[in-house]
Amino acid sequence: MPVREEKVQIVSEIKERLSNSSSAILVDYKGLTVEEVNQLRKKFREAGVIYKVYKNTLIEIAARELGLEGLIPHLEGPTAIAFGVKDPVAPAKILLDTMNELNKMEFKVGVVDGKIIDVDGIKALAKLPSREELIAKMLGSLNAPIANLVGVLSGPIRALVYALNAVKAQKEKEA
Repeated sequence: MPVREEKVQIVSEIKERLSNSSSAILVDYKGLTVEEVNQLRKKFREAGVIYKVYKNTLIEIAARELGLEGLIPHLEGPTAIAFGVKDPVAPAKILLDTMNELNKMEFKVGVVDGKIIDVDGIKALAKLPSREELIAKMLGSLNAPIANLVGVLSGPIRALVYALNAVKAQKEKEA
């Protein structure tokens, strides 16, 4: 395959991933060892995040074609993109944890639902609960009133059982 065709394919891949992902975080990955990159890729795979390294010029072409010109000033040095396909929070969380653990890498810029966010926005995104956590909290909130109702309704029955047990114990003492 000629070089030009290969580059066109990569640009279309970047465009497709930027369009179909709920979030994309661009990072400067310099300073990572091969082992650290492999560990990071493993964490991403487990979370359903796509992590790829692209040439800045190809990212720039894709960004221009998608109307994401806000990415272009951040395309200096080595650039990798973490695409959050299902969970928009997962790439930011994993990257922030890795950065804190290794003291390497830097956020460049992010895209969430087609909107460009800065480094502070990425850090705020990383602090949000994941989709699974939010669902669990919602289900817990829905379950709480039902559990309270069961507790309230069982209260009089429980009191009756205690009273009957007390009467039984008193009768046994008298006998």
